Amino acid sequence: MERRGGGAGGQAVSAVEDVVQEALTARATVDERGRVTAWSDGAQRLLGYTAAQILGRPATVLLAEEPATAELPPFARLPRWHGTLALRHRDGHRVDARVLAHHHPAPDGSGEGGGADGGGAWLVLSPLEGQEYRASDDDLVRWGFTQSPCCALALYDTTLRLRRANTDMERSVALTEGEMRGLRVPEIVDNEASELAEQDMLRVLESGERQYRENYLRTPGETREHAWSVVVSPLRDGAGRTRGVCLSAHDITEQHWARKRLQLIAESGRRIGSTLDVTRTAQELADVAVPELADFISVDLLTSLDEESAGPVVAAGEQYPEARTQGPALALRRAAHQSVLPGIPEAVIAPGEVDEYPGNSPHVRSLRAGRAALYQVSEPVMARWVAQDPPRAARIRAFGIHSMMTVPLSARGTTLGVAVFMRHRHPDGFQEDDLVLAEELASRAAVCIDNARRYTRERGTAVTLQRSLLPQRLPEQAAVEVATRYLPAGARAGVGGDWFDVIPLSGARVALVVGDVVGHGIHASATMGRLRTAVRTLADIDLPPDELLTHLDDLVGRLAAEAEGPDQGAASARDGESGGDVGATCLYAVYDPVSRLCVVARAGHPLPMVVSPDGTVELLDLPAGPPLGLGGLPFESVETELAEGSLLALYTDGLVESRDTDIDAGISRLRQALTRPAASLENLCDAVLAATLPGRPVDDVALLLARTRALDTDRVATWTIPPDPAAVAETRKNAVDQLATWGLTDNAFVTELIVSELVTNAIRHAEPPIQLRLIHDRNLICEVSDASDTAPRMRRARTYDEGGRGLLLVAHLTDRWGTRPTPKGKTIWAEQAIEGVRDGGKPG
Repeated sequence: MERRGGGAGGQAVSAVEDVVQEALTARATVDERGRVTAWSDGAQRLLGYTAAQILGRPATVLLAEEPATAELPPFARLPRWHGTLALRHRDGHRVDARVLAHHHPAPDGSGEGGGADGGGAWLVLSPLEGQEYRASDDDLVRWGFTQSPCCALALYDTTLRLRRANTDMERSVALTEGEMRGLRVPEIVDNEASELAEQDMLRVLESGERQYRENYLRTPGETREHAWSVVVSPLRDGAGRTRGVCLSAHDITEQHWARKRLQLIAESGRRIGSTLDVTRTAQELADVAVPELADFISVDLLTSLDEESAGPVVAAGEQYPEARTQGPALALRRAAHQSVLPGIPEAVIAPGEVDEYPGNSPHVRSLRAGRAALYQVSEPVMARWVAQDPPRAARIRAFGIHSMMTVPLSARGTTLGVAVFMRHRHPDGFQEDDLVLAEELASRAAVCIDNARRYTRERGTAVTLQRSLLPQRLPEQAAVEVATRYLPAGARAGVGGDWFDVIPLSGARVALVVGDVVGHGIHASATMGRLRTAVRTLADIDLPPDELLTHLDDLVGRLAAEAEGPDQGAASARDGESGGDVGATCLYAVYDPVSRLCVVARAGHPLPMVVSPDGTVELLDLPAGPPLGLGGLPFESVETELAEGSLLALYTDGLVESRDTDIDAGISRLRQALTRPAASLENLCDAVLAATLPGRPVDDVALLLARTRALDTDRVATWTIPPDPAAVAETRKNAVDQLATWGLTDNAFVTELIVSELVTNAIRHAEPPIQLRLIHDRNLICEVSDASDTAPRMRRARTYDEGGRGLLLVAHLTDRWGTRPTPKGKTIWAEQAIEGVRDGGKPG
């Protein structure tokens, strides 16, 4: 049957029919009811019927014999059928024809219908045999083997000697079939891959099973290395005996490199950006690229970024100022490099050094254009550059560098630097696909480097804030010898809110404080500063440790309520911090060198450790107390007596506990470190940190070591005063006599006035027992205690008032004065400087 169409499509169909000679195939269409609906010229040649004689008739009239019903398949469900049919020629002789029939279901999928359109019909085909004009099969087989374009083919006999090779095999080894005939594979190609191929051929002869192998090499007939997939399979005769071996080699170079590139990209995702350190991240990029992509790589960053690192923190969503890439030359700092050669001899400068690149150098050209570029050393732009840089020109010649890529490092609209990839050991120059891969690696590394920059700068700001909020220098006091350390966290979590403090109190006492705010970052540092200020304020009014923590607990609760507001919550979410999670732990201790008593209370903080003068180490048994901010539960103080020279260790949990360290193990290490001899408390602090923190801490660490001192009993004088105004004169005389004994006659006048005023007020307005105590420490301290809990207040007396001027005089004549509650009343105290001790000297 003929089909014609108009236009180019019709011409194409006509051309195809002219070539294939439609009459060489017998074609007929039979509908679902078994009627012949189409009949070709080839069918007429096969069976002798014309189309007019057969169309519309049952197809069964063409059968020489009726097939058995049991042998018929379910045709309605078959997509296709093939086999041999016994047909009857129009003249009566039998024709056995090979038949291939395709089933065309009805358009509605019912499998019924018919018609010339082929819907719901069978297309029956049978080739016509015996065409003498066609080339012999042997010629086609020979030509197909020799000219096969799919792979390089070679046939070997059972002695593993080559018998045939196709054109691709001849081309790949640069030898003709005649030159290779009778040789083994290792004799044709002298490399390790040929030895492996012959071993595979031997296994095929022994087992009869195919062997597969991949290798990457350059054969003598190739100008560059190729990846090959080699298949060795047996050649069997009709009886199934192995008569030879077929070796086929498929060139899979493109697939090989595509797979390598995907592997390298996946590897870069795992290895680049493992830390928030700029130099480490740059080095990770270099390590990933060598040797898989390049033989040498350098990563250089703009020196202008060094200046930015000292600037203010950039708010979320704000971009860094555009790096300066304009001008005739550009200064770049070497961040990292790597090479396939030991010692990285290709490098002209070392990591950390700065070098200037001329404006026409490939580095600067890529940075200014913002695009990656690929160069061959022979290009004019390379020649002009190396002519201005003799050291690099010498390296290029010495190592045979022949190809280079320059890739800018850019992230979030900011230019950071440039990565330069070079090849000298790899024989092939960089290609466009290599440039795409280099851009992908550089893009990933640039984001990680920018993250590291942002983290480093913000962390530096937080550390600066944290350190500025900690004590810049320890106050002068004689109760304890103190050494402290603060270490910011080295992990991604950032700076936390750990703090310590030493606060001089009245009566020669001292308060020792260690605390830890929940969370990390600037928010935690700011909260720490507020809590430290609050502790100092509460300490100034001499609250006992348990009461001080109660007031501090209320403050933390209020801070948490403020942080949960909508504006603060949004800001915290933007900064990546948890604004509503305001909480803290704290330990507050007050040591009195006169009584050697230490009163301690804690709010969810680790237990302090005490080392007695004989070396015994113990944890003070204190009630835990809830962390600050929970509210509702009381805090308890514990009073303990410390021998002179005892060591008190206060610390935060970062010293003894981490994700990888159990707190019990950390406490054990701390216990051992505190017992080791040290020349000073400063040295002991360093030894403790070295023993308990073998690496960079993952959380902030605050450590406070205090060695207790005791005030000699001859420096304290105490008198019990009867509640009689007449006793004031005797009390003044006793005080002046004691100052004479201490050699402090210069302080006698002021002391006499203070004693007179405070004792008189106690007798008039307070309740007995009344006690006077003089303490000769760094200052001269005068204390008057009574049983009344009513604190005096200073006021300005009117012109004709007879009283109200005593405390005003005390305030003017002394350095400090105040009142503090006691378990049985209160104590009013006043301090005077002692001549010779005011500037930090010791009392004489």
